[in-house]
Amino acid sequence: MAETILVVDDQSSVRQLLQEYLSEQGFRVLTASDGQSALYMARHEQPDLILLDIMMPKMDGYQFLRQFRQERQTPVIIITAREEETDAVLGLDMGADDYVVKPFRMRELIARIRAVLRRADETPEKMEYLHAGEITLDERTHTVTVRDVPVSLTPLEFDLLAVLMRSPGRVFTRAELVDRLFNSGFAGLESTLNVHIRNLRRKIEDNPANPTYIETVFGVGYRFRKPD
Repeated sequence: MAETILVVDDQSSVRQLLQEYLSEQGFRVLTASDGQSALYMARHEQPDLILLDIMMPKMDGYQFLRQFRQERQTPVIIITAREEETDAVLGLDMGADDYVVKPFRMRELIARIRAVLRRADETPEKMEYLHAGEITLDERTHTVTVRDVPVSLTPLEFDLLAVLMRSPGRVFTRAELVDRLFNSGFAGLESTLNVHIRNLRRKIEDNPANPTYIETVFGVGYRFRKPD
């Protein structure tokens, strides 16, 4: 069965272009012109991925994402104009998985879509129960707790934490984490990774500015440290 993508953009030309191209790539494509109609469609059609514009009437992309993330963790890729690229980073802070900047190459967009969908569908061969300090991650139930309190993570944040926790003490380069999480060699993803690291620290660390668990190895990348 074809995977379903919901395209949300107030420009009819963009919706039509993406609908035609994504359909040619074998996807089932739905479209919406504003956040309100997108929210209704997302609830009833349950798409596998959402391509989300930020600047829209009635309900903008931020408002949509804030409300939708309280209900579902469906992967979301933000579409933004180049002059609004910093706004896309705010979207990542709110739970988006990735972003692309207009004008984008269709080949890059497809690669990012397939990477996000592949990661969402992947199941580790061995489901693990990981524990370190006050953090517990259970891949079987896809849950994370800190001091026995459930923490809500996006799918990418969960996968990022799992990769780091499986190999405590090992330094992962940014490029290596990008390759594991995005499966895409396109430029710009390392800055996206940095935003997800920051968001993850905010959710699991007592002091994100001085993290206990996720350490930055300057000039290299990140590692997970088990507390003594």
